[in-house]
Amino acid sequence: MAAQRLGKRVLSKLQSPSRARGPGGSPGGLQKRHARVTVKYDRRELQRRLDVEKWIDGRLEELYRGREADMPDEVNIDELLELESEEERSRKIQGLLKSCKNPTEDFVQELLVKLRGLHKQPGLRQPSPSGDSSLSPLQDLARSAPP
Repeated sequence: MAAQRLGKRVLSKLQSPSRARGPGGSPGGLQKRHARVTVKYDRRELQRRLDVEKWIDGRLEELYRGREADMPDEVNIDELLELESEEERSRKIQGLLKSCKNPTEDFVQELLVKLRGLHKQPGLRQPSPSGDSSLSPLQDLARSAPP
C-alpha cells in the first residue's frame, strides 16, 4: 500500500506542468540551442564569404595547376572590399596573379561579381580559436562552430 502511494506521488510530479518544460523553457525537456556564431555575425554573410573563399581556393588551384609554388598565399577579401572601385580591385587581383601563366581575366571578372554581394567584416580578424594560422578566419569559424 505504501509503495502504491509512493508511486502515485512520483508519477504526479513527473506529469506536472512545471516538469513538462525543460530548463530552457522548451516543451518536452529539450533545451534550446543557441548558435554562437550568429550572436555576433550574420550566418548567411559568413556562409557567403566562406563560399567565396572556397571558390577562390578552387579556382587558384586550377589556374596554378603544376605551379603551386607560384600561387599567392592569400587573396584577402577584406582588403579587396576596402578598395573604392572595381578598377582598383581588378588591379589588385591582377597584381596577385602576375606569376600565373594561364589566362586570369575570367577569374578576375567572376571574383569581382562575387565581391559585389559581400560586406567588409572587421571583426573577423581575431586570433584563431583553433590556433591553426593556416586557416582563414572564416574557415576557422566554420570549423569551430557547432554543427
